[in-house]
Amino acid sequence: MIIRPRRSVLFMPGSNARAIEKAKTLPVDGVILDLEDAVAPDAKEAARNQIVKAVKDGGFGKRELFIRTNAIDTPWFNDDFTAAAHAGCDAIVVPKVSTPHQVEKLGQRLLDMHAQSRIHLWIMIETPLAIFNAPMLAAQARDSESRLTGFIMGTNDLAKESRARIVPGRAPMIGWLSDCVLAAHAYGIDILDSVYNDIANADGFAQECLQGRDLGFDGKTLIHPSQIAACNATFTPPADEVAQARKIIAAFGLPENKDKGVIQLEGRMVEKMHADMAQRTVAIADAIEAKG
Repeated sequence: MIIRPRRSVLFMPGSNARAIEKAKTLPVDGVILDLEDAVAPDAKEAARNQIVKAVKDGGFGKRELFIRTNAIDTPWFNDDFTAAAHAGCDAIVVPKVSTPHQVEKLGQRLLDMHAQSRIHLWIMIETPLAIFNAPMLAAQARDSESRLTGFIMGTNDLAKESRARIVPGRAPMIGWLSDCVLAAHAYGIDILDSVYNDIANADGFAQECLQGRDLGFDGKTLIHPSQIAACNATFTPPADEVAQARKIIAAFGLPENKDKGVIQLEGRMVEKMHADMAQRTVAIADAIEAKG
């Protein structure tokens, strides 16, 4: 399985040509060209055309390229989804998905349109119903035709729908965030943490990155280029952690340890599951290094 780093994924408004062009130069792992919240209703069509042209023109290098459509129940969704599928992006992000049936229909639509097999589906978890249904939503990934590859948390919309407050430390939402991380990883898909609204609060952003990493998120969505460096640093495995992971892999690779479930390494007992964790750490580190 190819592991792709998704430490930092930046939202860019589809209506802003300069922002889209700038995204090609930023050190992010992914770019979400946005047709939803960042685009005014009277600018939706022009933004859609601009995004399609940008994707087809290329120039984004190794950055993963997402297109976020408007929600399924909006008048723009059908045209957004069709345009995104034919543009040839890496993934389509659909907001406010709440039921497994919606995921099934999205996958079927991609199949019916004969969209390239490399185009994946990501869904935003931003309604109370989506939180309740998180395991069933993630389970759709078992069907390859769903193309479901990841979740993106949308805590701003969750706050609106639930009336929970967005506060430092996110105590009202910790349970929801953790449940979604568990659901995603239970079915082998990635999950990105939500955006941080206070661009000027660098310390608060850094703390939320650390919290997200420790909760098990694979990366974080961003709303401003100034957030990229801190986010990348937090979600990049530390050099000493990578070095230790390589030692664990090497130790379990020795002929005398091949069939052992537990070994002793540098005075510590290390289990086979630690070798599995080490494999992922090294794979992520190598993928980040390969990006340059």
